[in-house]
Amino acid sequence: MERAYALPAPAKINLFLHVLGRRADGYHELQTVYALIDLADYIDVERRDDGELRRSGDLIGPADGDLALRAARLLQQHTGCRFGAQIHVEKSIPAGAGLGGGSSDAATTLIALNRLWDTGLDRPELASLALELGADVPFFLHGFNAFGEGRGERLTTVDLPSVCYAVVWPQVHVSTKEIFDDPGLTRNTKATKMADFAETILAGRRPSGVNDLEPVVRRRYPQVDQALVHLSRFGSARMTGSGSAVFAAVDDVQAARMAISDLPSGWRGWAATGLPEHPLRAW
Repeated sequence: MERAYALPAPAKINLFLHVLGRRADGYHELQTVYALIDLADYIDVERRDDGELRRSGDLIGPADGDLALRAARLLQQHTGCRFGAQIHVEKSIPAGAGLGGGSSDAATTLIALNRLWDTGLDRPELASLALELGADVPFFLHGFNAFGEGRGERLTTVDLPSVCYAVVWPQVHVSTKEIFDDPGLTRNTKATKMADFAETILAGRRPSGVNDLEPVVRRRYPQVDQALVHLSRFGSARMTGSGSAVFAAVDDVQAARMAISDLPSGWRGWAATGLPEHPLRAW
């Protein structure tokens, strides 16, 4: 196999995100639930025999900082692979929105090249390597919706009910580092027990919880506050990740479409459906 086309890199939302405290290594101890949705970027990957790594398609920022290219370089260096790759990305997931687009691109690139280069790493090995690229990348390699702990990389598979989401992006980029460095961030949320979360799901109830980053982002970015106010007319609205996208779980696709039908000029919205697993889980 020398090439693979139109490989999906799905987005995620964080059903809640709790900040338990700051760790000795400078990172924060988190708890979250990652949920895959059907909004996705698409990636074409072709093997090259000259060892070169090339990136084409939609690019946000300098090529050297692109996560798909960094993922390819990391796998190449880690395995000593002599092959290269042409990586073409068509983006639909906005950057700086808390939807995991760059991380998902990196994961799909690793999955594809592990196969095209025949490097033979299993998913846990890929996930361990991928943590160097960002805390969300291991989730997309995990293959299932998950309860995340630590920086988000300690993952326990969870079965989530099939849910539709209205997702709104007010077209503002939020810096994750800026939000975590804010002195007003709450860093002492009580830990959620995995058993309590599982009981909620088994009872057919939607997960509760909050996004501890949301008050800081709402204060710093009025557009996010406005997006949350807009979506609150249709359900319990919450920010995903460090923002700036927000979402609300709704009854069906029609309700999701209604929630995004009258957005202010410049905003974008999606009627998204939750996925039970990553489309490339079996690869």
